[in-house]
Amino acid sequence: MSDNVPDKPIDRLISVMARLRDPERGCEWDRAQDFDSIAPYTIEEAYEVADAIERADMRDLKDELGDLLLQIVFHSRMAEELGHFQFDDVATAISDKMESRHPHIFGTQDGTMGEARWEAIKEGERTAKGETGALDGVAIALPALLRAQKLQKRAARIGFDWPDPAGPRAKILEEIEELETASSDQEKIEEAGDLLFAAVNFVRAHGIAAEDALRAANVKFERRFRGMEALAGEGFADLSLDAKEALWQEVKGSET
Repeated sequence: MSDNVPDKPIDRLISVMARLRDPERGCEWDRAQDFDSIAPYTIEEAYEVADAIERADMRDLKDELGDLLLQIVFHSRMAEELGHFQFDDVATAISDKMESRHPHIFGTQDGTMGEARWEAIKEGERTAKGETGALDGVAIALPALLRAQKLQKRAARIGFDWPDPAGPRAKILEEIEELETASSDQEKIEEAGDLLFAAVNFVRAHGIAAEDALRAANVKFERRFRGMEALAGEGFADLSLDAKEALWQEVKGSET
């Protein structure tokens, strides 16, 4: 490499971002961004990483991980410009955190890392940051189903939970009735939210991650729907509901 190009790939990426953000010679679009405008791209890239993993596409995973890394470098650069921290501080902080979270590996403690031990360590971190409430630290920007499950798990940790699936099941039936009898749009939205929250609680009681279950259901629906379209051809949209249902059952049956 030439003298003005860093040898390490990560240093090169940091240098590229600094050039893009240069007030005089940088890119107009990159210079105009801030934390709020970039955050949606960060979330999108994380999902695209998950998608590549789901498809077992290692070439795509490499590219998507690079896109996600760019987001981290982007945020770090903006923070550095404001005098808060830089990329090295981010890397140092996560290294320190992982070492402290694995005292049986990097420290002098014995044993293995079970869920209870992991949660106890994380709870100690939250306490050190002044987060004393049971629900403190559950990120607002999480996908709604995932956040609902995390909130419920936190509440369950201090005993606020149904003893078995019968409780959330009854709650679902109650919320269905309340949604059906809701009179205003606002009331319908509220009751619909309560119903979804209860559904998350019900599947959680069966040891199922709601976000994973719904993602799998989305994939299955899309696969079957595309199968219906393939069987019907161009006239699919004009078919009756009964005809479409027959196609659905045909595709479903072919899977089994």
